[in-house]
Amino acid sequence: MRSGMVAIVGRPNVGKSSLLNALVGRKVSIVAPKPQTTRHRIQGVLHRPQGQIVFVDTPGIHRKAGRALNRYMNEAAGAALRDIDLALFVVEAGRWTEEDDDVLEYIKAVGAPAALILNKVDRLADKSALLPELQKLSARHDFRFVVPVSAKSGQNLEALVRELFERVPEGPPLYPEGQVAGHDLAFTVAEVVREKLVKALAQELPYALAVQTEELEQAGTLLRASVVVWVEREGQKKIVIGEDGVMLKRVGSAARRELEYLTGSKVMLKLWVRVKENWSDDPQALRRFGYHPD
Repeated sequence: MRSGMVAIVGRPNVGKSSLLNALVGRKVSIVAPKPQTTRHRIQGVLHRPQGQIVFVDTPGIHRKAGRALNRYMNEAAGAALRDIDLALFVVEAGRWTEEDDDVLEYIKAVGAPAALILNKVDRLADKSALLPELQKLSARHDFRFVVPVSAKSGQNLEALVRELFERVPEGPPLYPEGQVAGHDLAFTVAEVVREKLVKALAQELPYALAVQTEELEQAGTLLRASVVVWVEREGQKKIVIGEDGVMLKRVGSAARRELEYLTGSKVMLKLWVRVKENWSDDPQALRRFGYHPD
């Protein structure tokens, strides 16, 4: 029996959350086509006969961390690299940026053992360019291994899993059999609502939204949840609610459907929108909303 902790790190929007969900075989981290979708360290658990791997999905590391929220996300990513067995450094195949350089330097500074994962290989128009790119990137660091994958199509994921089980140490499982998420239901509810908000309002409010589950009650097959959406200005509140409440109803319906799918329960979801001025640059507000790296 082998078990270990594996952090998934990289710049924003390289597909870290999609990779986590694909490896675990279930959605445990929200996904949206916008940077900064993942703000917390999310744990997902892979169970196999030979053992267990606990993946930690991290926020993307940002070059410019001017606001407290961006600094928090960098701190959370750095904290995830402590006390792990391996870091999966995820980059986008065919697209290396200065931010990738920054993340690699961060990994080197921490001294975490790392493997290089080229994601989105299904998007490469010229497949013959993959091998030279692998050779070029492999020379940047003493990576434990390099694997090209596609989280979207599932390409090469089993090869990645085999590499991981060869390297994590012997030990007992860290989570019970069948548990695939390392966070509670209240967190899942808030994250699902935030995902639907980001997808619906990314153009108007890309980063001004925080979501909290205030009340949660499970009674048999009925799940009741009361969730607060926090924004930074009154004008943003109007955008989230929408004319005659249409936007909030749309987001609530989408979140409720997904939560029913994830939990197998009938879900009664109530959404509220409140204003906390400048919350994304207020350390006390960030802690209140659950943003702290510890």
